[in-house]
Amino acid sequence: MNAPLSTEQQDQIQRAERQAQVVQALTAVLPGHALLWNTEDTTAYECDGLTAYRQRPLVVALPETYAEIQAVLKTCYALDVPVVARGAGTGLSGGAMPHKLGVTLSLAKFNKILKVDTLARTALVQGGVRNLAISDAAAPHGLYYAPDPSSQIACTIGGNVAENSGGVHCLKYGLTVHNVLKVKGFTIEGDEVEFGSDALDAAGLDLLSIIIGSEGMLAVTTEVTVKLIPKPQLARCIMASFDDLRKAGDAVASIIAAGIIPAGLEMMDQPMTAAVEDFVHAGYDLSAAAILLCESDGTVEEVEEEIGRMREVLMRCGATAITVSQNEAERLRFWSGRKNAFPASGRISPDYMCMDSTIPRKRLADILLAIAEMEKKYALRCANVFHAGDGNLHPLILFDANDADQLHRCELFGAEILETSVAMGGSVTGEHGVGIEKLNSMCVQFSAEENEQMFGVKRAFDARSLLNPGKVIPTLNRCAEYGKMLVRGGKISHPDLPRF
Repeated sequence: MNAPLSTEQQDQIQRAERQAQVVQALTAVLPGHALLWNTEDTTAYECDGLTAYRQRPLVVALPETYAEIQAVLKTCYALDVPVVARGAGTGLSGGAMPHKLGVTLSLAKFNKILKVDTLARTALVQGGVRNLAISDAAAPHGLYYAPDPSSQIACTIGGNVAENSGGVHCLKYGLTVHNVLKVKGFTIEGDEVEFGSDALDAAGLDLLSIIIGSEGMLAVTTEVTVKLIPKPQLARCIMASFDDLRKAGDAVASIIAAGIIPAGLEMMDQPMTAAVEDFVHAGYDLSAAAILLCESDGTVEEVEEEIGRMREVLMRCGATAITVSQNEAERLRFWSGRKNAFPASGRISPDYMCMDSTIPRKRLADILLAIAEMEKKYALRCANVFHAGDGNLHPLILFDANDADQLHRCELFGAEILETSVAMGGSVTGEHGVGIEKLNSMCVQFSAEENEQMFGVKRAFDARSLLNPGKVIPTLNRCAEYGKMLVRGGKISHPDLPRF
């Protein structure tokens, strides 16, 4: 008599049967080279920039035409198969992590800049175009694309739309939502859909603002029309040192209170400056408790005047040293440290988890001091870098993912940062999205009724919940369980997700 199959064996059989069914169906609409399902081929797609959680997709589809995207979506819809759209995979919240019984739809081959309109100052690009490639194409015309995430050399515009990405210059020039005019794509049913227009406004409800930041839950983006702006005549950057975190935080609030909107206003604490300086030699003051990077751009006269005003504010707030870039090479050197904060952290720790929350500017010092106490509580190091001007934090918790206890403590540490941010009047995310990382923390920020309203929008576009399911919006059951754990003094993480 044969022994009964274990749950794991039953799952493997179910997966194999489902995979065979999906492969057979997709083979009818895609060429053989555009379909991956063997383990060695799909492992590369098992996570995005949040590497602590991994899941091999059932199948990876790599279409090359819009008709093939449409066919894949229609086929998956007919089979009731989940679909997760993926660009470059640089996201940091698990938004592109595959579904174990679903199709990962790679848009990497849609990397063409279709049109640069110098008169309208716009560019029409496919979703797989890299962020920096847009500015490179516009540069000969004296134009550029303003949002500049740290990963801009690799991240795609479709992913920027999904996460509403920002960057170091978002304080003055805005996030993705402020720099996009139109988004085209397909619904899960394979229907063509268009949000926004080529004009400055569109008739009807503002659905463009819904699709931007929807994290791949509502539609698959294929084309984006972005705004281009003139390159400034001049840009100069101030590097200011502070011997106290509170002085640095107060300086940020004081600059904004003085009516100054810098092109960039960034802050790094001492552990981060040490890691960065050892990596890129940006010339940072290693004795400072924190440094600020304050950039001004515009005409020569505008920059000169604004730099002078910022210098006065910084000195009044207790800056111990102030250096102003004297040429473009020095300005870029100052920014090279900030842009390389993440890889620099990777050099000093086996793994790191980059958090993303927002707080009121006036609470910058409070959250940094709170994080310092959390380092002691969880026995883990944390280096901090953030868009100080708009209060968007990026604490990088350093840990070893091969140590299960360290990973668990890292999860608890991250959750406490997010929940402390909410308690201080902020939000659990600024530009990295919710994905899977912040599902529990969404239960803290939003009520059951508010989450249900968000599910209502999801159902309007995707009634079967097949596009990127199980992410962004927590279910009522998850929030109820999380609440019970908080009462007991514990936390829940992601027990349903495979670990590193």
